[in-house]
Amino acid sequence: MTRPLALSAEQSNARECHGGAASRRGRSVAQGVVLALFTAASLFVSTSAFAADPFLRRTAAVEVVERVGPAVVNITTERVEPKRKGFQTGDRVPNDFYRDFLLPHGGPPNVQMLGSGVIIDRERHVLTNAHVIAGASRIRVTLADGREFPASLVGAAPNNDLAVLVIETDEDLPWVPTGASNDLMVGEPVIAIGNPFGLFSNSVTTGVLSAIDRSVNVEGDYYYGFLQTDASINPGNSGGPLLNAEGTLIGINTAIYKGAQGIGLAIPIDAAKRVIVELLKHGEIPPPWIGLEFQNLDPALRSVMQLPDGVAGALVTKVEPNSPAEKSRLKRGDLVIAIDGHRIDRDRSFFEALKTSLVGQTLELEVWRDGGVKTVRVVGTDLPNHIVNDLVEQFLGMKLVPGVGPGFKISELKPDYPAAFSGIVAGDTVLGVNGRTLTGHDELRRAIVDIRRDYASTNARNRVLLVVRRGAQQQHISLPSYEAFTAFRHLNER
Repeated sequence: MTRPLALSAEQSNARECHGGAASRRGRSVAQGVVLALFTAASLFVSTSAFAADPFLRRTAAVEVVERVGPAVVNITTERVEPKRKGFQTGDRVPNDFYRDFLLPHGGPPNVQMLGSGVIIDRERHVLTNAHVIAGASRIRVTLADGREFPASLVGAAPNNDLAVLVIETDEDLPWVPTGASNDLMVGEPVIAIGNPFGLFSNSVTTGVLSAIDRSVNVEGDYYYGFLQTDASINPGNSGGPLLNAEGTLIGINTAIYKGAQGIGLAIPIDAAKRVIVELLKHGEIPPPWIGLEFQNLDPALRSVMQLPDGVAGALVTKVEPNSPAEKSRLKRGDLVIAIDGHRIDRDRSFFEALKTSLVGQTLELEVWRDGGVKTVRVVGTDLPNHIVNDLVEQFLGMKLVPGVGPGFKISELKPDYPAAFSGIVAGDTVLGVNGRTLTGHDELRRAIVDIRRDYASTNARNRVLLVVRRGAQQQHISLPSYEAFTAFRHLNER
């Protein structure tokens, strides 16, 4: 029997230490492997849990798009461009501010444009921009699910850049109710949905509300009351919805500010709702009348009125009797410096600020009077017939009376106006003005208001186009606009 070797105490201790360390290293490696496997398993389980977590991927934007996206439509319009001689229609895109947001395809004689819209009720009404459907001969809408339907125009308000269509089908369609924009917060997240470039159906962009009640100056014309957002808005998006994080329809995407990045503009839904009501009732927006006439300030007037530096406005030269302005105690010599918070620096800017207002709407005017600022509230009404007749004389240089059948008979021509030298004579009948057929006094009112509105725009046309009948003959007559005529007359009077 072999006896074990006897070890010294030092050797025994060394062996124990060596063996214990090896044993511990083995246990440590095993523990590390187990820990690594546990960690990997934990990561796998954790990743799977996160992947399934609705709060990570199913964001508010996702839920909003799923709920509202089906109600967003692509709008295709076709405008037939026949060859015309002299007489043009009144439909036109105001300027490049809106024109850049129409997407033309093809060429004359048929011009196709693309835009977006949103279905706003179960009656299949679509809210979009007026410039999307301006002059359209045919309109078609395509839903996100690919269904396509013809649509017809219910009414348009070019000055508000809004239009209402109705989809011609009996099918039930998805829709989203109009919300509110009176409680918006700068910085809150917003979502824009549209069809940019006509190629990317129901594209979604997100951003924040950058500003409220933004005014912009485009080619000399002022546009008021926009919502500003940095959510991308591209050509073809015009008319699509702007939504908050709850999916509430808060605006209608309109344009971007040309030459800038991250400045998108939308019409607040509260302003749009007032227009929708009028368009569903009347098909257009009757312009408000408050009964004021203005002139611009010159250095002599500023000195007489002792106006402080920086004070500008439109000087009231006449208050019509029994007008809303008179009832609100406005008076000759008042200087209107703001309307609904928008600064006024001349008579034209007053009409620019007024052009998106509605009959029955309360307007808040800031007036410089007796060395201080006073606030006056006035409610616009329909333009009275006698004021229409005065404006016809002022802008066309003629007096009109109802004729037999359509149109208005010329009872008198003002001798110093262009109409007197155009070949028109008393007794002729005016059938149309700037593309608007004069079927009655309402149409005459709207035609003359369009001319007055043109006068307030720096992009105004420089001609007034009439259709005139004499006996069995019908002529197209082009007259200089009131602004062009007065400029020429003032030049000759010097």
